[in-house]
Amino acid sequence: MNKEMIIRTNSSAIDFALLKDGKLVELHKEDEERNFSVGDIYLAKIRKSVPGLNAAFVNVGYEKDGFLHYHDLGPQIATLLKFVKRVSTGKLKDYSLKDYALEKDIDKDGSINNVLKANQSILVQIVKEPISTKGPRISSELSLAGRYIVLVPFSDRISVSQKIEDKEEKSRLKRLVKSIKPKGFGVIIRTVAEGKKVADLDKDLQNLVDRWTSMCKKLHKAHLPSKVLGELNRAGSLLRDIFNDSFTSICVDDETLYTQIKDYVGEISPEKESIVKLYKSKTPIYEKYGIERQIKTAFGKTVSMSKGAYLVIEHTEAMHVIDVNSGNRSNKAKTQEETALEVNLISASEVARQLRLRDMGGIIVVDFIDMNDAENRKTLYNHLREEMSDDRAKHKILPPTKFGLIQITRQRVRPEMSIKTRESNPNKEGEIEAPIVLITKITADLQKLIKKGHKNISLSTHPFVAAYLTKGLPSPRNKWFFEHKKWVKVLPRDAYTYLEYHFHDKDGEMIAL
Repeated sequence: MNKEMIIRTNSSAIDFALLKDGKLVELHKEDEERNFSVGDIYLAKIRKSVPGLNAAFVNVGYEKDGFLHYHDLGPQIATLLKFVKRVSTGKLKDYSLKDYALEKDIDKDGSINNVLKANQSILVQIVKEPISTKGPRISSELSLAGRYIVLVPFSDRISVSQKIEDKEEKSRLKRLVKSIKPKGFGVIIRTVAEGKKVADLDKDLQNLVDRWTSMCKKLHKAHLPSKVLGELNRAGSLLRDIFNDSFTSICVDDETLYTQIKDYVGEISPEKESIVKLYKSKTPIYEKYGIERQIKTAFGKTVSMSKGAYLVIEHTEAMHVIDVNSGNRSNKAKTQEETALEVNLISASEVARQLRLRDMGGIIVVDFIDMNDAENRKTLYNHLREEMSDDRAKHKILPPTKFGLIQITRQRVRPEMSIKTRESNPNKEGEIEAPIVLITKITADLQKLIKKGHKNISLSTHPFVAAYLTKGLPSPRNKWFFEHKKWVKVLPRDAYTYLEYHFHDKDGEMIAL
């Protein structure tokens, strides 16, 4: 399996595409105008508490106040408030926490009014970016994420990622971290720390302690509200969270960013530094890797898959609904149950990809094709869980219901990635699917006709489209021939509208699709 990260830059944003065996699985954008990212820490001001919600609204500098629930305060909120007050007034200049006296933990079921007061200064961390009309969701239980560990101030606990299953490795990592952990800080050991030496963990730990100290130094002169600790840029945070030995290439089209990423990879994984490459071709980087085409075909309401199957994705205020369709498949060699299982497995892989690609969150309901065999339903469930195992967002998948529905909940921490794939209609008012999708549709329709046994097929289409289908080596028509061993005659028709096309049989009769 090849994993590639393709990074495109322009004047206002940086786009990141993650490819798995050449297929687009994640798409991210770092916008210069976006100031609120998950992981940022702000010195903020309590606007007011709302006892009915057991939460407080906090001014973090966004047009809408941040929402801070009582359960997001953290048990050591009293210690944090006292620390912020003493550091901000200049009374405390030792930020190491090794001799800092901790206050008593707050009651798990207490009231927000007993902890926070209006106009109080507080450190908060963004846990969910502003979405739609809502302000950011925040927490005062702070954590600083590194490559191998996460540093938690005002704690003494050491915990290990549940994805590390080896008990001996868990014990080894705990022993190592316990020997280097500074007093007053807790540590969460991340999955990528598995097999790492104490020197790697210590270097990561010292870097995080330095970031904590740097942040604390800002508190004394910081105005309210202000960002006192920013997350790494999106390239750095992505590489920190997902980079591993399976990466085969990181390609960047900007020299400055290339140097930064090469240095960062050289720091966290020196043996992989050579996979970072600077892209210099005149062809846009996203076109070179086929990403633009994949974006156009993946973000529409209808998503085509192999063997004629397709998904229909609908978004409502409360949830996302995905419908699985088998299309006009005809496979006489298999029973209806086997065909349903085959289509459902293909669809499950695409659903897992779509959730990551669009960063869909909340409740997702997938309507798979009904299957009577309980073993087949179990196979589908396990396959979907396996396909979503690479998804970094927290998620939960429920087994299929007797109606073939699978319910998924997926953590939403930033706005959903939404890309408009429809364009202005060149022939009349309204909108149409992007022309680049047209070739995919023609290819899918041709495949259906050949499976139905049609021979001597000809295609009539607009001259521009006909030229695209027949020019170049290999042209799309050449590819059809190599795949189906049938030559398709392409006829340009001046009378056709730009996106109009029809298939005809050997007698010139139009073939109904």
